[in-house]
Amino acid sequence: MLDATLKTQLQAYLTKVTRPVEIVASLDDGENSRQMRELLQEIASLSAQVTLVERDDGAERKPSFRITRPGENIGIRFAAIPLGHEFTSLVLALLQVGGHPPKVSDEVLEQIRKLEGDFNFVTYISLSCQNCPEVVQSLNLMALINPKIRHETVDGSLFQDEVTRLQIMAVPTVMLNGQEFGQGRMELEQILAKVDVGAESRAAAKIAAKEAFDVLVVGGGPAGAAAAVYAARKGIRTGVVTERFGGQVLDTLAIENFISVKETEGPRLAAALEEHVKQYDVDIINLQRAEALVPGDLIEIKLASGASLKSKTVILS
Repeated sequence: MLDATLKTQLQAYLTKVTRPVEIVASLDDGENSRQMRELLQEIASLSAQVTLVERDDGAERKPSFRITRPGENIGIRFAAIPLGHEFTSLVLALLQVGGHPPKVSDEVLEQIRKLEGDFNFVTYISLSCQNCPEVVQSLNLMALINPKIRHETVDGSLFQDEVTRLQIMAVPTVMLNGQEFGQGRMELEQILAKVDVGAESRAAAKIAAKEAFDVLVVGGGPAGAAAAVYAARKGIRTGVVTERFGGQVLDTLAIENFISVKETEGPRLAAALEEHVKQYDVDIINLQRAEALVPGDLIEIKLASGASLKSKTVILS
């Protein structure tokens, strides 16, 4: 299932696994199960820390497999043969279950741990979907951190009857406890904002405590990022308020007209923009939609959440 180059790369990644990982496969006699078994056997052969076990663990969907630790019941499952764009999701799940720390702030990890209630997520994907991996990886991380969260990635091509019955027309489509939760690209912070009932009030309290800015940029796309960088370079108090940092670039699959960069993808460019802005003292206020501007000695920007920000100067981008 894996060519020699991919095997070499995966073996190098698996050297970062520091805790035993158990892959529990629930298979049948079909061709898809045969292919899944072959893939999982190849993966297990690349690291002494990874063990493959075949047993019926009551899986709703076959073929499927869980990634867990021996003696634990981590809620990460793939009802898919995760190659294509989802291969990265598989690798990250193996690494993170195996003890490699995720690139997420301690604040976000603590927010995941404190989520109350039981969350059973199912994400329907296709292996050619470029917006699916971020959703899958975010929900897998949540399932790893919080034992009350479970996440199953389902390849629609393997379970077409189910996709037809649920009338799923686009990927990724995320179901939560049997109800549609969302469609399309979603970042971890967006998912948390939807499931954490106290997140909005905590965010509003933080915003209310902020002092007035010298420059407040409304919009987190390339123009907003550039404005923030140039303002912050002057040493003045700068903030960015945006519904999604990266803006519409996040939904752009291929970018080939950005001078000096032959080709890139929208999410990669958005990540680079955010990294650049964070090199300066810029206060990024993400997941907040600006709805109104009120002129005055200090300009007030009213947000959809009910909170507001003030600044001497506002740049609309």
